[in-house]
Amino acid sequence: MNTPSTYSPDIPVPAGKRVFGGRDLFSLWFSLGIGLMVLQTGALLAPGLGMAGSLLAIFLGTLVGVLLLAAVGVIGSDTGLSSMAALKLSLGSKGASLPAVLNLLQLVGWGSFEIIVMRDAASLLGARAFGEGSMLNSPLLWTLFFGGLATLLAVSGPLTFVRQILRKWGIWLLLAACLWLTWNLFAKADLAALWSRAGDGSLPFAVGFDIAIAMPLSWLPLIADYSRFGKRAKNVFGGTALGFFIGNFWLMSLGVAYTLAFAPSGEVNALLLALAGAGLGIPLLLILLDESENAFADIHSAAVSSGMLVRVKVEHLALAIGLICTLIACFAPLAQYQNFLLLIGSVFAPLFGVVLVDHFILRGRSSQVATVGFRWLTLLAWLGGVSTYHLLANLYPDVGATLPAIIVAGVLQLLLGKTLNRGRGTVPA
Repeated sequence: MNTPSTYSPDIPVPAGKRVFGGRDLFSLWFSLGIGLMVLQTGALLAPGLGMAGSLLAIFLGTLVGVLLLAAVGVIGSDTGLSSMAALKLSLGSKGASLPAVLNLLQLVGWGSFEIIVMRDAASLLGARAFGEGSMLNSPLLWTLFFGGLATLLAVSGPLTFVRQILRKWGIWLLLAACLWLTWNLFAKADLAALWSRAGDGSLPFAVGFDIAIAMPLSWLPLIADYSRFGKRAKNVFGGTALGFFIGNFWLMSLGVAYTLAFAPSGEVNALLLALAGAGLGIPLLLILLDESENAFADIHSAAVSSGMLVRVKVEHLALAIGLICTLIACFAPLAQYQNFLLLIGSVFAPLFGVVLVDHFILRGRSSQVATVGFRWLTLLAWLGGVSTYHLLANLYPDVGATLPAIIVAGVLQLLLGKTLNRGRGTVPA
């Protein structure tokens, strides 16, 4: 018998099996909004924008991002479908294959990156605590440990992970870690001096906003994989938006503050060592372990996307993809692959501008649509958004590209859809 973690990606989860409430989704997205990469993103903003400018960019970018993220989450609860399966309603049964493949590629890459981030941080802390020659300084050991942990979580599925780990005790440990790091900052740093310190102008505010909004939007291709288990749309929206906003804003702001106060060089190792000085390194260790939850989400959703392409159980796909991510983290040089991942990621923000307009306006939140291979006008609107993104990113980098690309794609979808529907009363195909 199917459990909520083993449903096929393109089969709607029955209403009676949708068990996630607002608290479950708050716990999940608060956890996913926290991590070492979030802290490091804050450190990236700090030199150019200063404390006040960075916090404003983080607040606005995270706020806009979580509203879009939560709205896409509602699509999962409305349809009961996984993220990539729900795209069939907007792009057509064959048109949805392209984003499924791109999503698989980016999630394997980001899953590998998460393992590498955890490995490097654990190796650094191990060397600091036990010396350079210690076994706990072994990158291979930490790669295998974190790769195995993330794979185990992905195979267990979101129901077990959220209800048995996060909701019962995981979220309380994360809250304690964040509170301790915040208390340590207030106790040791001159906050008035930090607030008054201006940035050096090396990073335009619009680019800082673009970086901040990219954090919640990076989860757009994954969120329905979890929100399809949500009981009610309002709880999905509220739990997702509130949880991710608090976690992401809190940790990214700490990344800014710790960088300016204790690691002015802005180097990742300097920031990690500064964080390790708080509470004997225990809060940082908890956040490091929490990073495995981000890798879990990457690996699990990569398996769900793969289930759109091959008929294999999600658990088996998760095991295989977890092994692939771990091997990549062990052996592959990823410096150039990062640019490829960012290029792939740039297609998803405008895609969901199209999907949001199509679902909430043109189809009125219905999951019923004529079965077609390709919905060409929707694909054209998506292409318009992607083109806008790269045009702005290359010609006007100081403007910011993410939000304009979403808006252009959504407006094109609205205009093309209404033009085709005029006098027909049908959904565009």
